[in-house]
Amino acid sequence: MLERLFNLRSNGTTVRRELVAGVTTFAAMAYILAVNPAILSDGTGMDRNALITATALASALITALMALLTNYPFAVAPGMGLNGFFTFTLVRGAGIPWPAALGIVCYSGILFLLLTVTGLRASLIRSLPHELKVAISAGIGLFVAFIGLQNGGIVVHNDATLVTLGNLRQPAALAVIVGIILAGILCHRRIPGALFLTLFAITVAGFWIPNASGFGSLTRLPDSGRWISWPPSLSPLFLKLDLNWFWNHWRQAVPLVLTLLFLDVFDNLGTLIGLGQRAGYLDQEGNLPRLGRVLTADAGAAIVGSAFGTSTVTTYIESAAGIESGGRTGLTGISVAGCFILSLFLGPLIGIIPAAATAPVLVVVGISMMQGIRTLDLEDLSKAIPVGVTVLAMPLTFSIAEGLALGFVVHVGILLGTGRGRQIRPLSWILTLLFVTQWMTR
Repeated sequence: MLERLFNLRSNGTTVRRELVAGVTTFAAMAYILAVNPAILSDGTGMDRNALITATALASALITALMALLTNYPFAVAPGMGLNGFFTFTLVRGAGIPWPAALGIVCYSGILFLLLTVTGLRASLIRSLPHELKVAISAGIGLFVAFIGLQNGGIVVHNDATLVTLGNLRQPAALAVIVGIILAGILCHRRIPGALFLTLFAITVAGFWIPNASGFGSLTRLPDSGRWISWPPSLSPLFLKLDLNWFWNHWRQAVPLVLTLLFLDVFDNLGTLIGLGQRAGYLDQEGNLPRLGRVLTADAGAAIVGSAFGTSTVTTYIESAAGIESGGRTGLTGISVAGCFILSLFLGPLIGIIPAAATAPVLVVVGISMMQGIRTLDLEDLSKAIPVGVTVLAMPLTFSIAEGLALGFVVHVGILLGTGRGRQIRPLSWILTLLFVTQWMTR
């Protein structure tokens, strides 16, 4: 049945490999079960326990839908950055009640779906030149690796230089370095589930590694002493979105809906291209097959997420962890969805995984995503400059969408300035105008 449903043999994979890849992806993105409720509840007053359930259920449902519709190993969850926009721009910045903010998320998802049905969103992806598509993958890789180094305490904040080297005498930082080395050895030897084994090894070793304070270990047993618990009720959030606020305050609401749509479209666009590039799905023109199905599932994610009571749900760059572990079909996604369902009951167990265990996985995944850039001929600086700007801007602005926008505008500007304006498509002109307008009106 699994062979008929997911075409495992033709994709060069096995059930075991897909399940391991799913667990690896889930382990790399499991932090969202704690981070998303913390951001939303602290900034909006939403019920934190209900947000844990909403995050897990929305992620499981849409990831399963993505798997069955597309047969791709792409995992979906509430987007980092998008939850910050929801909290700090919509609720705290604009003073919008959180049910109305959920309504704005829903309306942005509906517009997202309309763009998909009309084919405009697919045209956006096809409008990107091949060099930028590869740069997006490399930029996301650098972004992911940077996050891993930050989470592991290898790179820390510095007032003078923005970032600097962390305290490598800390046991956690040393554990991250050991984890990177271990992952590199296992990947080189092509050990199945190398990244998951790395995460497991550091988590177990963490019971004997002291934490930063020196009191207690890096990995700690659940405070409650229990490994299993019943999931919190979803009732404080389920279907609490306010769809009427938009119509009563449309002058204020329309720009916010369009801004959220803009962020979601281009953040997700970059993620899909990056994942497709790493998995080898892109065709000779750099386009992702079955793109319409991917976009349909993705567009519906925001609508479903708002109904469950969470901010915009989108495809996750951490899906690359499962792809790197050999995941190639929707069975990986089904495995991820199953892990999210189990997480509702295994919250205490998931909570023991330290950042020092996930950090090496993110670093190695990010580096692997950067390898595609070797296929580009960068001797022509008119091509190399937009690539370099895109790759650097994503981690430095901490935004996939902003990095893509900067690289795209630079690309169009160079074409125009070098007498190749005829190569600029009408849609590219429109995108450039939108990017620049957004920057100027902030």
